Amino acid sequence: MKKKYTLGVYEKAMPSDLAWEEKLLAAKEAGYDFVEISIDETDAKLSRLNMAGEERLKLQHLMIKTGMPIRTMCLSGHRKYPLGSSNPDTAARGMEIMEKAIRLAEDLGIRIIQLAGYDVYYEDSTYDTKKRFLKNLKKASEMAAAAGVVMGFETMENDFMNTVEKAMKYVALVGSPYLNVYPDIGNITNAAKTYENDVLEDLELGRGKIVAMHMKETLPGKFREIPYGTGHVDFKSAADKAWELGVRKYVTEFWHTGNPEWKKDLHFANKMFTDILEQCQEESEND
Repeated sequence: MKKKYTLGVYEKAMPSDLAWEEKLLAAKEAGYDFVEISIDETDAKLSRLNMAGEERLKLQHLMIKTGMPIRTMCLSGHRKYPLGSSNPDTAARGMEIMEKAIRLAEDLGIRIIQLAGYDVYYEDSTYDTKKRFLKNLKKASEMAAAAGVVMGFETMENDFMNTVEKAMKYVALVGSPYLNVYPDIGNITNAAKTYENDVLEDLELGRGKIVAMHMKETLPGKFREIPYGTGHVDFKSAADKAWELGVRKYVTEFWHTGNPEWKKDLHFANKMFTDILEQCQEESEND
């Protein structure tokens, strides 16, 4: 059976002190198709946006050498520098991060940038922050369009954008083929419990606009570091729905928390989701 999907792993599932070559080789050894790079709010991760040309070339060569590409980017640096910030300097820094992230994606062959789905994070959301967020999103979408890099909103853990339905509001308001949704199924599951909504109905509202999906485990009120199989996410039904909606790119999002046998965690997650996605593919071919 020819494989019709790709499965990636979040960079933070591996120890942070590993060199890029070690991370790429570990992902390959575990059976993944690609790695998702993290550009979070820390200075260390944000500094990647200023990588010199030689460093970018070296990373490209490593991807070719190891046979393990970096194909998606989790851009959570906007948590600290949000596009809707009331502070003009902070919002400007957010736009600078956006521009540099798109350029880095273009240089490294990254196809999808996952955007943090909130106007602000460490300040109160207001009418003005929402308006500024939308205005800057339109500018970001024009930059992405020029580069040919696709962006997708992550459904977050806060009320502003914790469902596909809420993300689709801004997708519709911007109206660019380069701004879509990249949902986190764990966060959506938690939101569905909070609002007494249906997870699959929420995914349906993103039809034609879902570019990839984060496969993350959660529990009510808990959004991080929940081991697979110990939470409440129904991954098979979510994968079935995503497959029906045309989603073919998935990322296992989990964190290395110090386990010395972290490579076993990589293998476990890969096998778990490979089994689910192969089943989705087989069932769709038998329909």
